[in-house]
Amino acid sequence: MADTQPDRSMKEIEADIAATRNRLARTVDELAYRVSPQTLKAKAIADVQGRVQDVADRAKDKVVDPDGEPRYENIAKALGGVAATALTLGSLRRLFNRG
Repeated sequence: MADTQPDRSMKEIEADIAATRNRLARTVDELAYRVSPQTLKAKAIADVQGRVQDVADRAKDKVVDPDGEPRYENIAKALGGVAATALTLGSLRRLFNRG
């Protein structure tokens, strides 16, 4: 098959090469930024903060209703669970430390 592209001048070819070089340089700079330790650290911190905030919001929703009033039934369940755990651990400690 015959080459159907028109002949390009040396200046056009040099301009294309320069444009490609600039695009490549921007791409390399972007990749270097994305994998830099500071960027990865900031991303990880933001992710952890978002997750902690989500957990805190869900916990608050279980303890306080939308009107701001405490949900005593949920608070009582939580305190009951803590008390049961403390009693179980205390009993196990006493059982295993008898001597």
